[in-house]
Amino acid sequence: MGKDVLTGVHFLSGNHACVEGAIAAGCRFYAGYPITPSNEIAERMSVRLPQVGGIYIQMEDELASMAALVGASWGGAKPMTATSGPGLSLMQENIGLAAMTESPCVVVDVQRGSPSTGLPTLVGQADVMQARWGSHGDYEIIALAPSSPQECFDFMIKAFNLAEIWRVPVIFLSDESVAHLSERVVIPPKEEIKLVTRKRPSVPPEKFLPFKPGSDLVPEMPIAGEGYRVHVTGLTHNEKGYPDLSAKVHNKLVPRLVNKIRKNADKIVEYEELFTEDAEVILVTFGISTRICRDVIKRARAEGLKVGLFRLITIWPFPEKRIMALAQKIKAFVTVEINLGQVAIEMERIVKERCKTFLIPNAGGAVHDPDEVFAEVKQIVSGLVE
Repeated sequence: MGKDVLTGVHFLSGNHACVEGAIAAGCRFYAGYPITPSNEIAERMSVRLPQVGGIYIQMEDELASMAALVGASWGGAKPMTATSGPGLSLMQENIGLAAMTESPCVVVDVQRGSPSTGLPTLVGQADVMQARWGSHGDYEIIALAPSSPQECFDFMIKAFNLAEIWRVPVIFLSDESVAHLSERVVIPPKEEIKLVTRKRPSVPPEKFLPFKPGSDLVPEMPIAGEGYRVHVTGLTHNEKGYPDLSAKVHNKLVPRLVNKIRKNADKIVEYEELFTEDAEVILVTFGISTRICRDVIKRARAEGLKVGLFRLITIWPFPEKRIMALAQKIKAFVTVEINLGQVAIEMERIVKERCKTFLIPNAGGAVHDPDEVFAEVKQIVSGLVE
C-alpha cells in the first residue's frame, strides 16, 4: 500500500496537486475520460489510486463517467472525475441526476479556451455559468476556484468536505494555467487534515426515510448493502425515495434541494480581501487571474491609488451579502476574468445602482497582460475622480 497523504514539501503542478488533495480527502474512486488540459489528473490517479486501495476506471465517455460517480457515491465512496469544457457539457445531464439524488461527488473542470474545441491546450475561464446553470431545472451546486498548486491541494479537501456535508456535486473550477503551473506545495501531516463525511442514518432500517431532511435541509445517507432499503431515482420522489409525480411533492422536494444551499450560503461562501478597508475601487477576480490582479494592486498602491482586491474562492454560491456591503462604500468594482463577462453579469445584478461596475475581459488563450490591466485600472480611477 502506498501513502494516502504524501506529507512534506513537494514541487507539483496544479493537476498533480489536485490528485494528492483528493486522495488525502478520502477519494477512492475515479471515473473519467481523457481531455486536455486535465489529462495529468487521470494519469496520476491511475497510478495513485491502486496504491491506496482505490479504484480507477477509464470510461467510454463523459456521460458514463458522471453516471459512475453517482453509483459510487451510493456505494459509500468519495468519488471524483476531471474534465474540461466540452466534457463538462456532456456531464451535465448526470450532474443534474447527482443534484436530484443528492449524491456527493467532485467534478474538476480544467477550463480552456472555448467554445467548442476552441483552444484545447490554452487557458480560459468561461465555464463559470456552465458550472452553475449547465444542467436542466432548478438546482444548486457549489463551485470553488484555486489560484495556485497549493490551493489545488487545499481546496480539493474543501471540495470533498463540502460535497459530503451538503450532498451536492461540487465543481472544482481550475484553469489551464493553474493546472500546468508547478510550484512548491506543502502537504501537512495526515492528522492535521480535517475531513468530513456525510451524515449516516441515526435510526434503524425500519424507521429510516432516506430523503427526510434534517434541520439543515440535508438528509442522512446510507450506504448500499448495509441493510437500509433505499430507492434512488431521478424522478420526483417522496421522503421514502419512491417516485411521486405530483406537483405537491415536487414543490416540496425541489425548493429543498435549492434552499439547502441558499439558506446555508453563509456557512459555505469563502472569499479573500486585500486593501478593501480604504479602497475606492475593488478588482474582482478568481483563479489564475488573481495573480495578475495582485501585481496590479501592488503597483496601484505604490502610486497612491486606493485599489483593493476581492478574490472569489467560492464562485457558487456567489458572495452576494459581502459584495452588497462593499458596494455601499466604494466607487466601483472592476471585474477581471478570462471570458467576456460571466462574473461581471453577477456583479451587475447584485450591485445595481449602489456603485459603478466595469469589466476587463479576455476571450482566452493567455492570461491578461498586467501592464494593460494596470493601465485600464488607472484610467477607470482617473475617470471616477474627475
